[in-house]
Amino acid sequence: MRLHARLRAAQRLLPGRFCTGLSRHSALGRLLVFLRVSSVAASSFQLRSDITEDAGLLPVLGSRGKGNALTQVPAPRVLRDRIRAAVDEWIVRVDRSRPLSRYELETAARSLLSRLGLPGEFAGWTMVAIASRFWAEQVESVPFSRRLLLLPHCLRKAETCPAQFDRLGLICQHCGACDLHQLAQRAESLGYRVMIAEGSPAVLRTILSGQVDAVLGVACLETLERTFDKILLAGIPCMAVPLVEAGCRNTSADADRIAEMIDRPYRPQTQTTRTYLHLMRLAARMFDEEQLRELAASQVERARMHQQGTEAVSAAAGGSTSSPGSRGSGADRVDDAPIARLLDATESLALDFLRAGGKHSRPFITLAVYDAMLGGAATGPDGAAVAAAMPIHVRRIALAIEVFHKASLVHDDVEDDDRVRYGQPTIHHRFGPAVAINVGDFLIGLGYRLIGSPGAGVPAELAADLLRLFASAHMRLAQGQGAELMWRDGADKHLEPLDALRIYALKTAPAFEAAILAGARLAGPIENGLKAAVERYSRHLGVAFQILNDLDDWSDDAIRQAGRTEASQAAPQSATLDPTNGPRSKQGSDVLAGRPTILWALAWQRLSPAERRWLTELPASDAGSARLGQAAECFSRTGAFERAASLVVKHHRRAIEAADAMEPEPLRFFLRFLADAILDRRPLSINDHG
Repeated sequence: MRLHARLRAAQRLLPGRFCTGLSRHSALGRLLVFLRVSSVAASSFQLRSDITEDAGLLPVLGSRGKGNALTQVPAPRVLRDRIRAAVDEWIVRVDRSRPLSRYELETAARSLLSRLGLPGEFAGWTMVAIASRFWAEQVESVPFSRRLLLLPHCLRKAETCPAQFDRLGLICQHCGACDLHQLAQRAESLGYRVMIAEGSPAVLRTILSGQVDAVLGVACLETLERTFDKILLAGIPCMAVPLVEAGCRNTSADADRIAEMIDRPYRPQTQTTRTYLHLMRLAARMFDEEQLRELAASQVERARMHQQGTEAVSAAAGGSTSSPGSRGSGADRVDDAPIARLLDATESLALDFLRAGGKHSRPFITLAVYDAMLGGAATGPDGAAVAAAMPIHVRRIALAIEVFHKASLVHDDVEDDDRVRYGQPTIHHRFGPAVAINVGDFLIGLGYRLIGSPGAGVPAELAADLLRLFASAHMRLAQGQGAELMWRDGADKHLEPLDALRIYALKTAPAFEAAILAGARLAGPIENGLKAAVERYSRHLGVAFQILNDLDDWSDDAIRQAGRTEASQAAPQSATLDPTNGPRSKQGSDVLAGRPTILWALAWQRLSPAERRWLTELPASDAGSARLGQAAECFSRTGAFERAASLVVKHHRRAIEAADAMEPEPLRFFLRFLADAILDRRPLSINDHG
């Protein structure tokens, strides 16, 4: 049996949320990728009373069924209009002071469909209708020139279309043969930015750079499901019209509804819905060249950023790469370069890597917690001005957290021998492990200097508290990584689930804890009760986060990716590359690399001695891609997938309970938001490599 078929067979036993059939490799699907909304059991939430009174309709984890249960389009057109009319009547009762979560959207959609006597399979389409109506007035408050229209290339006539693709998407030739020309021309005449692309990193950059303040889109329900819930939760006004016919070629849509959406007039009004967009943009902009110069100041006086970043190093090294285990030879030898260049080489490499990519979620967390402790003004009507006025020492601490994270990535790449990071060869594959380790060490030093340097502007008592906080997190993270490495390289592969969870807690929780507590301490002294609650919250969030990483390796998208890898052995690196989230090795990589995972531990409990020997020998065998199918069948047969998913629900619920014990209210709201954002992988995965 081919690998693809084996994994699909095993996947049938996964909970419904892992069977959505959606891809995570579209850049639209990567928009605000860490922002997700949870659909865990209703008991872990305080459901808004303005959403629904039908408690019996609450969706729970795994209740969605198999396949694309929420991606059916109501037909005929009169049925779609009937649902839209019901949404228009319902929306007037909804509190719009904060964005709807995915959980609330699905609950409301099922409630409306029940009242209309319609099947739940239309819930996905109805969710889009509700979200679009929720944001309609605030879309109107955005000038046309600040709106982005995203159109799908599948609306074109594929057989005759003369358009070409570039890295941003389809370049329409305006031949008039399909609806794309009319829709794009209509929007552009009003002043819209228009992109014909389901996937381009430029979409995310456009939003975070501040070029647009509202997003309108046309796409199939699958694409909308993996895209607009992230945008919605971020708090950016958003509307969408789903395609009537799905597929990747020659699709169709309600053209008049799209035109109506595009023509939404500009009506200036004050923002009414809480949004984290301004803080996200602040975090992203800290890594622009000018901002980085300002924040790092004396730490990087000699740095040659932008065009001179790694160009200096490449020139010094001859522009080539070296094997991971060598120091280089001939043109690859760094030590053949002029000494003046070499003195700046480490700094240039480090700063170039710092700016190379990533989601910048850690500095965002710190900035958002700091703002929440002071009342949450950056999420309100004057949020842009409040974020812009954030004190420089606060931004420097947020930057330091990302610097520490990037240092850990450099070292992790060496320890795991990963080949690709942010779409480029890893530092140790370019310059050797010794150079990479030194670059990571430099970044650690830069992080601590951002906190403790006299010129950093951080008060002495605050700096001392932050240094203790980060040092503690650093040591615990190293303990967790060390435990994983020693288990991986050891002979005894017995692993209890509790032991796996302990490793997970050490590998991930300290990073969440440090980012949250740093933001709180920047706002003032931290009470012991708050510190303990944050520690509990971070532990449960980190454990659930790591378990989902394990489950993502066996998601529907992972199956497709593994199938592509199996068919593309001639180019294994390009077949497994995800340039946004960092390296993406062959699916099931944790199992093949012999790393300790909760799936391994749960399966181990129910295996016979002979089966345990087989599992132990799996990472070292030469069976190739067939090993993945065997491992998937093993995890399915032992119930490891289902039990792991139930642990996600358990730890998510406990994280929410810890958040609910915290004050002030803006902090409580943000931490619930963060847990929901991180722990809903409904359809995408998020890994800790970006």
